[in-house]
Amino acid sequence: MRFALFYHSLVSDWNHGNAHFLRGIATELIELGLEILIYEPADGWSASNLRQQHGEGPFRAFHAAYPRLRSRLYDPLSIDLDAALDGVDVVIVHEWNDPAIVARIGRYRARTRSCKVLFHDTHHRAISAPRQMQAYDLSEYDAVLAFGEVLRQHYERRGLRAFTWHEAADTRIFHPLPATKSLDLVWVGNWGDGERTAQLMELLVNPARELGLRARAHGVRYPEDALGALREAGIRYAGWIANFEVPAVFAQAAVTVHVHRRYYSEQLPGIPTIRVFEALACGIPLVCAPWDDTEGLFHPGQDYLVARDGPQMREHLRRLRRDRGLARELAEHGLRAIRARHTCAHRVSELLAICRELGSSSRESDVLTGRTAQAGPSPAAAMRAARLS
Repeated sequence: MRFALFYHSLVSDWNHGNAHFLRGIATELIELGLEILIYEPADGWSASNLRQQHGEGPFRAFHAAYPRLRSRLYDPLSIDLDAALDGVDVVIVHEWNDPAIVARIGRYRARTRSCKVLFHDTHHRAISAPRQMQAYDLSEYDAVLAFGEVLRQHYERRGLRAFTWHEAADTRIFHPLPATKSLDLVWVGNWGDGERTAQLMELLVNPARELGLRARAHGVRYPEDALGALREAGIRYAGWIANFEVPAVFAQAAVTVHVHRRYYSEQLPGIPTIRVFEALACGIPLVCAPWDDTEGLFHPGQDYLVARDGPQMREHLRRLRRDRGLARELAEHGLRAIRARHTCAHRVSELLAICRELGSSSRESDVLTGRTAQAGPSPAAAMRAARLS
């Protein structure tokens, strides 16, 4: 079985948090013995920014960390799709691709009927910027892979077939490492566009200052006022970090926090974002800003703690700092949840079940019926089983 994966970038994760999951899925497909072709635009903004700010070192580091993953650079307007997709059974097009290539792949599907074509949406733009997403012509796509049930329902209201396909942890990279606790708190995340500044101040910056925590922050797109706030709170800003180096950073800290973007807490309930999966997979205690786990992915209070406001965040951080037994129990519970239900291997099983449901070509032979039988009779059944486990 042959897959073609159109990613915004495989090699760069600069302001591109989805890179973790996309790399993990590609790795798991290879592990199953499936053939994959990964395409990324030659002038993608993530790789361009990374190269401009950090040179070629991060690209060499990526290839050392992922020796089996390689991408092919292309021009969205001139790529020869007949050659690129020759013999391909399934095409997955991630939503950070240019609308031009999204439309061209749809037309290729309509013209040849030689493969299944799936649009993979892992962002809030369908809800937060619907006019922007209308530029994507999905009329000839077989289905949408949506990273939350609320997003799946959105696409179905548009008349498109859609499946819920949550992100997950690449546990080949994200797993506990030997602890060297030199930090009380680490935050890994981009500051963003200002839509969560008040929450970041209330749930990250102020508690770290008030508790006198040894804290560090990693990420990009921090405006000067945000950097000033970090300095005033005694939080060291350490800039961009390669995604695959995050587990080593978590190993240095006693706890991490996550503050979701406003869209995920208000308009996209049930979507935890990749940062939750990353932290739990690394076995670090996690305290989250409020989000509504409508799909029962985790057990709040057992896999992670929820802080509804600044005082509760301070109390959680104080307790985890003093009670090592509580911190260890929380981390172990969250890690078990990831390993039981939320790895990239689990998601590949769900993906192959979706392919089977859509009616993939006969070339898949025993891949879907043998080695991935654990996926169950349908993706819906697989998700129900995960929620009940």
